[in-house]
Parts: sequence; C-alpha cells; structure tokens
Amino acid sequence: MRSTTLPTPLGPFSLLTTEDGILAAGFTAAPAALTAELPPPWRGRDPVPAEAPEPYASALAAYFEGRVEAIDTLPVVQSGNGFHKAAWQAMRKVPPGTTVSYRQLAESAGNPSAARAAGAACAGNLIPLIVPCHRIRRSDGTLGGYYYGLAVKRWLLDHERSASGR
Repeated sequence: MRSTTLPTPLGPFSLLTTEDGILAAGFTAAPAALTAELPPPWRGRDPVPAEAPEPYASALAAYFEGRVEAIDTLPVVQSGNGFHKAAWQAMRKVPPGTTVSYRQLAESAGNPSAARAAGAACAGNLIPLIVPCHRIRRSDGTLGGYYYGLAVKRWLLDHERSASGR
C-alpha cells in the first residue's frame, strides 16, 4: 500500500493506493490517518510514502483545473456488502455538478426502499471525491452531511457546476 498527498484548492488530498486502485482518499495531510477505517488486511498497516502514481495525479489535477470528469474512471478498491457496493457504483454514475437524493441513490442501486442504507453507504465511503458521495443530498433537498464538512461539499458541487455548465 502506497501513500501520496497532493495539493488541491481545498488543501492537501491524500491517497492510499495498491496496484489494483485507490483504497482510501481524503482531504488530509496525514495519509496514515486513512488506514483506521480500512478493512482487513489493510487496516493498521503503515503505508509506504511514494510519488503520486499515474493516472491518479494527473486526473486529480485535471479535476481541480475544471475537467471534472477526469476522475470518473479511476480504479477503486472498496470492500463492503452487496448494497453498499451497488450504491458506490451508482454514485460514480451521478454526473458532475448534479445531485441525487438518498432515495434516488437507493433506487439506482437496486433497492428503492433502502434510503437509510444509501446514507450508510455514503458514510462508509472511504474514497470521497473519486466515489462522489458529495453529490448525494437528503430527500428534502438539503445537502446533508459530509465527512470533510459542508463547506467542502458546497465547494465541490459549485466547482463541478461551473466547470460543467450546470
């Protein structure tokens, strides 16, 4: 497991990666802090600091430069139950600059009555930004929560809207 921290307009963004894809990511300068939530066998392991591997560095730079679709196909490695995996896949299909409700996410993930489970999938998403849980909102239209704070969620949505003309 390798760790990398990249500069962004929102501050440092760290990645934990393997040969197969991104295991965890977040707006933090301490990539080791991301290991606490990883599933076995990765939990508790010390990541090896490394240069930002491609295609991650260039895709993230492109995203913040306004090519917001650049992160859409980055490979990710996520462990979870069947519904959570389906919800994470459905999140990646929400177009940049748009939002869907937890109910709509549940429907896209194959279980229209699982809005609470969709919320839990957002909360359990270890790869925010790349798996865009910031594009999910409450059914009443409000933004809901975001691990890195509502100001970051608003910034990401505004950035995507202006870049995609939405």
